Amino acid sequence: MMDIATRFDTNPLLRPSDLRPWYEGMEIACLLNPGVFRMNGRIWLLLRVAERPLLHPDKVRIPVYDPDGQVKVLEFDSSDPDLDTSDPRVIKYRGRQYLTTLSYLRLVSSEDGMHFNEDPLYPPVVGQGELEAFGIEDCRVACFDDGYYLTYTMVSPFAVGVGLRVTCDFRRFETKGMIFPPHNKDCALFEERIGGRYYALHRPSSPELGGNYIWLAESPDRLHWGNHKCIAVNRPGNWDSVRIGAGASPIKTPEGWLVIYHGADESNRYCLGAMLLDLEDPSLVLARVVEPIMEPIACYEKQGFFGNVVFTNGHIVDGDRLIMYYGASDEVICGASFSISEIMAILNRQ
Repeated sequence: MMDIATRFDTNPLLRPSDLRPWYEGMEIACLLNPGVFRMNGRIWLLLRVAERPLLHPDKVRIPVYDPDGQVKVLEFDSSDPDLDTSDPRVIKYRGRQYLTTLSYLRLVSSEDGMHFNEDPLYPPVVGQGELEAFGIEDCRVACFDDGYYLTYTMVSPFAVGVGLRVTCDFRRFETKGMIFPPHNKDCALFEERIGGRYYALHRPSSPELGGNYIWLAESPDRLHWGNHKCIAVNRPGNWDSVRIGAGASPIKTPEGWLVIYHGADESNRYCLGAMLLDLEDPSLVLARVVEPIMEPIACYEKQGFFGNVVFTNGHIVDGDRLIMYYGASDEVICGASFSISEIMAILNRQ
């Protein structure tokens, strides 16, 4: 094992009980991996908050957005033999799948990066329309001169794709719709142009052919994407053997673009790794770690809503220090720091 993370002594930083539910008749089941950015001299987390209806002894209750954007609760009899509730995240019923929680995004901020509070002036970011009927998840925040670009997972009965919203103040948003069609997620934008083009990492999925791999795309405007290339695949028998996906925006270093990514194995154990992309041609992978840089070893990472998970899509860079905020066990928000030079030193050059 090579876990080089320095976890915050104050972990978990945020628990579901630290926030009040946004929707009436609901409870917060989980806080999950936030997008991270700086604004007005503070560190901000754009949390994924997952709410569910209050539990009923004889019913399984599933929240969804209706066409008017209001929360509607679907009910199933707990004793129905057609109901599969073996996964706490997803239920299956007569050939259809439903999420057990409804996710949206919520802002908290901090002066010291450890103690976070919610400001009522910043409203939650919630699902809109039929393509977000099951909510929005796992937002990455990329900072550009013309605003903050939020890439997130749109979830609906139809499919999963990547949505984009743009804001300058996190009070007013311009919705751009789906920029990567189904099935796709884990989209992280590079925060500057390379050779006059914008670039993004994304994760299309194909259960029949191929797998859950990291791809690269380019764009003239951050809306229209093409020239897609697969740059990293799963590694059988390793900690990232089943699926991989990008974390936050790649970090520019003199040696290349440093990408923090998550990987999962056959037992759905999620760890974090790193790879290095060429500065001028980010489709070229120069190096990749053999062992993860962070594993679920703390008690709050091993036990929770869905245990044995560390998952990030947000960080702050402060010189050589990488300050990472991450979701643990699909339930609580935590913090850790890394030395960027230490990560670079353990990369296995291709």
